[in-house]
Amino acid sequence: MTANTEALADRETLDDTEQARADVYALLGALLTRPPDATLLGLLQRIPPMEAMSDSTMAAAWSTLKQSAAGAQVEGLQEEFQDLFIGIGRGEVVPYGSWYMTGFLMEKPLAELRVDLQRFGLQRQEQTHEPEDHAAALCETMSLLVSDPEVTFTQQREFFAKHIEPWMGRFFGDLAVASAARFYRAAALLGERFLEVERTHFSMFGVRSAER
Repeated sequence: MTANTEALADRETLDDTEQARADVYALLGALLTRPPDATLLGLLQRIPPMEAMSDSTMAAAWSTLKQSAAGAQVEGLQEEFQDLFIGIGRGEVVPYGSWYMTGFLMEKPLAELRVDLQRFGLQRQEQTHEPEDHAAALCETMSLLVSDPEVTFTQQREFFAKHIEPWMGRFFGDLAVASAARFYRAAALLGERFLEVERTHFSMFGVRSAER
């Protein structure tokens, strides 16, 4: 699974809210896959606020990310990414669901995730070395699920509740306070705020469904 940001503009079947959700997931996936290059930094500075996500905390997070992108240097971001996620043996932050949910890598949550991915016809690409429970891979997966007209909102909610909600908020919280984080503090803030919006989004859907 890889971030397919070029394809995001082609999803004409999505309404504005779903388009915005898919785009944020894709952006988070891209930022957690590798340090942003000059092209992405420039894009981040030009992205207007997403009107479909009018939440004030999201708007503040977008503003912080744009400011951080404006002051960032590619070389510094490469070093920051290395220290945060790779390190010598291990980075300062461990971006895997199994780690957060069990304290170990490659554990039961990863096996269960692989089963669920197979149900959607998704699997790790050969050139990808990270396991599927990497935070970047899960954000990319959610972007694909939101984009797919055959995936129901209930299926999105169940996937989120099982594979993202139990741990990714803590991951972004740890990333936000990591000593090596500078630009990625802003990325973590966006991730935290977006997950809050997603929880509310899915909760409201559940209430509407129950009232029918």
